Amino acid sequence: MYWPIRAPRVYTAKVPPPSISIDYDSEESAELVRHSLSFSSAPDDADQSDSIKGSTEDEDEGRKVGEREVQVEDEESLPESAGDKVRASTVSAALDEETRSHIIALRVARSGLLFATVTRAELTIWQMKPTAVVAHVRRSPSSVGSYGPNIDVLVRPDSQIFVVQTSLGYLMTYSLATDPNARVYKPAFVNNYHHHTRQHSTSSARRISVGNGGLTPGAGEGGGVREFSLQFRMVIKVDAGISKVLALEDELMVATVKPSAIQCIRWTPDSTGSQTSAELLSRMPWMQKKVITTDMVYDRPMNLSTWVTSDGRAYAVQKLQFSESESGSRTFKGYCFHTPSTPEEAAIKVSINARFSMIAVACVNGLIAMYTARDYSGNIPLSHKVFVPSSSPGRTTFVSWSPDGYCLFVGFEHGWATWSVYGKPGGNSFSARKSLVDRRPNEGYLGGVKDGSWIANGGEILLLREDGNEFIWSLEFAKSAVAGCFSSVNTARPMLQTGEKLLIYRGYDQDDNTMISQDSSVLWHSIQVPASYLAENWPIRSSVISQDGRYVAVAGTRGLAHYSVNSGRWKTFADERMEQDFVVRGGMCWYQHILITAVESHDRYQLRLYSRELALDNTMLVHLEELPSAVILLSLTGEDSLLVYTNENVLYHFIVQSTETSVRLVQVGQITFHGIIRAPARVRAISWIVPDEQLQDGDPSRDVAVATMIFLVDGKLVLLQPSTTEGGELKYDMRVLLQNVEYYALIRDQPVQQVFLSKPEEDTPLSETFPVPVERNLSDSLWAFDGNDVKAWIDVKDILESGENGRELPSPVKVPVDFYPLSTLVNRGIILGIESELVQRRDVGFSHFKFSTRTHLFITYILRHLLSCHQPDAAVELARNYEALVYFPHALEVLLHDVLDEEADTSPKPEDAVLPEVIQFLTHFPHYLDVIVRCTRKTEVASWKHLFSVVGSPQVLFEESLSRGLLKTAGGYLLILHTLEQLSSSSKDMVRLFARAVQEGDWDLCKELARFLTALDNSGKTLRRP
Repeated sequence: MYWPIRAPRVYTAKVPPPSISIDYDSEESAELVRHSLSFSSAPDDADQSDSIKGSTEDEDEGRKVGEREVQVEDEESLPESAGDKVRASTVSAALDEETRSHIIALRVARSGLLFATVTRAELTIWQMKPTAVVAHVRRSPSSVGSYGPNIDVLVRPDSQIFVVQTSLGYLMTYSLATDPNARVYKPAFVNNYHHHTRQHSTSSARRISVGNGGLTPGAGEGGGVREFSLQFRMVIKVDAGISKVLALEDELMVATVKPSAIQCIRWTPDSTGSQTSAELLSRMPWMQKKVITTDMVYDRPMNLSTWVTSDGRAYAVQKLQFSESESGSRTFKGYCFHTPSTPEEAAIKVSINARFSMIAVACVNGLIAMYTARDYSGNIPLSHKVFVPSSSPGRTTFVSWSPDGYCLFVGFEHGWATWSVYGKPGGNSFSARKSLVDRRPNEGYLGGVKDGSWIANGGEILLLREDGNEFIWSLEFAKSAVAGCFSSVNTARPMLQTGEKLLIYRGYDQDDNTMISQDSSVLWHSIQVPASYLAENWPIRSSVISQDGRYVAVAGTRGLAHYSVNSGRWKTFADERMEQDFVVRGGMCWYQHILITAVESHDRYQLRLYSRELALDNTMLVHLEELPSAVILLSLTGEDSLLVYTNENVLYHFIVQSTETSVRLVQVGQITFHGIIRAPARVRAISWIVPDEQLQDGDPSRDVAVATMIFLVDGKLVLLQPSTTEGGELKYDMRVLLQNVEYYALIRDQPVQQVFLSKPEEDTPLSETFPVPVERNLSDSLWAFDGNDVKAWIDVKDILESGENGRELPSPVKVPVDFYPLSTLVNRGIILGIESELVQRRDVGFSHFKFSTRTHLFITYILRHLLSCHQPDAAVELARNYEALVYFPHALEVLLHDVLDEEADTSPKPEDAVLPEVIQFLTHFPHYLDVIVRCTRKTEVASWKHLFSVVGSPQVLFEESLSRGLLKTAGGYLLILHTLEQLSSSSKDMVRLFARAVQEGDWDLCKELARFLTALDNSGKTLRRP
């Protein structure tokens, strides 16, 4: 659901050279050094135990480990040591003029407002929007020599403390303070005679906020550049060596090398006065012996850590509370879920996806193994594997899930690649031409990346080059609107969003040939979100389009705005205080011109109805509905039913009552799913199927009791079918329809998909072979994408009936696709999707990404499934819905070609053969003679014998084509007869066709036949014969 677009923005900060006199971080004041638990190297557990015991004795003597202060008057006065030569070389390497400004690590704060970068001797704090350096510190040469050059940076989740890791086993901490009212980088212009403020002319009287110097702020820049102060705090020494560090809310978690252990250093002492704790890996019963922790990640929503050890195993780990541990002797509990069977499958990097409860494990050979964390007791099975689209990607440098969990970004030594959550490949840089990348320093991100972090709610990713330089690349992504707001209309009318723009698919308004083209400029309508809204509310988090495609609504960090596609006008809040007073949380949907939104405002949860025809103002709400808990999602189904699912595991059913003067919501029912849905927050989408008789004549208040529910929980598509117990109580029978589902579409909730083109009036004489009893189309079908293929159930009633009768679920029809499918255009018979493409040109000084529109016919798979199930009447009636499409004959040709290719090689039993069913099916359409001849000429000659053993003699088909006036088709059959050596040079059939073509004035055909006759008989005797 993510695709890279455009060329990235490139940032760099030029720092003064070392020759300029500057103040270092600790030359004016003493440094504070803190020692964590000091482990000496030990051959066995007994020696390690003694080492821990010694540290504890220091604490008993009143010298608390972790608080012992060693004051150094000045770094320049540090005593000489035996390692001076080593330190001197380290300083030289760290401050080398050529590499001193190379950025080696990057971290984004959890708030998304700041990010930090480090070079070998410098720490830089950046503000995200406007992107600017707000704090910087350079370490002195003596500091680099004493503690080692920087190798990594960490940020405490509240962004108040930054930690720099050095190569000699030290952690240098800095505190960051800010004045919320102070601003820096105030622009001033000399002789500025044209300064003026502009009003927002598109919709309302709201003024665009104008910053200092008369500059209109860009997206996210409404707050200006804040003033920050970065102060050195202390140095923490880890004698045992550092392998990996995590900065958590309460502590630093350090993986040590010698001995191998996990040390926890609290930011502040606990109630007992202790500030540090440690546990040896060898004392953990679930851990292998003699290993080192090489990588650690922690996910706060899941409260789960994942560790990678030096033997290639990966562990899911949780930290025990003091009451859970065995008298405090155990700090962690864990489970090994990845064990390599070969050295190439050894784990090296991991990343946790809390949204989908998945863990990605990168292996030595570039393979990415995906695991599903079903519980915290070790049930973490392998879900699937994804492979790098390159034979030599190099080592894996980092793995990162997007904030919403829909996209996986993996950096490699020689490039990078993305995948959807269940494994569909996205964009990658492995197709880049190395010669162009090497000549363009600004495109180093294409040749390999060493680190990266998502920003802008997944709208962009910051990247660092693998071999190091001073650039930071910000690569923008477009993502499906379904990722931010899962609704039936967003799957019916594809829409892409970036942090600042919307791209609306408008192929519905085009003819068939234009719709299946790849011209994105014609098929996609670009909409820029107003700068007045983006200045304070960047990035766009969710968007939704109306059923008729006329209106669009967007919601950023606060407030919302909506747009009319026809008029091209936006409406935003005139009063910014109203806009900043609420946040959209739980989704949006359109009911005609009414926007229904789930909002949270001052710990109150509401459903608000805004009219497109009125000003966007909270005093002009059409309707307001209070709810007791937060909304997880809402869905408009049927003509006027609104489903609202809340955090309390309650589903509310509202009816939208509309009159000439008002629109309001009326609650008609509710139902709880306690004991059925364990974690409401894991529900991504919800739909229901109400029986037809209930829809027509039933009481709406009874809908919740008779409706079959469809839930998408993580990646599991679940069906809840109602029934009653012997006591008359309502219960649900749960069945899992499909695993690894990225999205699904219930076509009965998509009116735009239910309008089929009118059928042609002409018919063939053979269409009366058997009667067609009922109308059949796909207006009640169910579609889902599982990361590899699109799966379809032709009629959801078949699913419901199988549950009522105790039968197995009907198998879905599988439609393979080689691109990411955005939507199934049921009334056009195609699956619509897009794929990313890297554009590199020698005459342009930069490369950029773009996406191309892809389509794939699904009609052939549906028809083949019906014919394989011996349902020819259903296949014919279904095909009648698509007979008016210009590419319908091509679809029939593809159907015949696929079946012929398979059965010509496999030679199935007569009762299992599908080819006779296909041939009989084709005779119901006037194109069948053309379909057979075109398909024949596009297949291998070796398959012709099998085909015509079922179809009949090509001589008969030639005569039929000639009798119907299909002269070009008849010519095709003559070529087939000639190839099969059933046409002699003296055949009269060629002369008959030639004469008929002359008679009807088809001179193009005459020219082709003349060439053919000349090749057969250069003397012309064939034409002169009576």
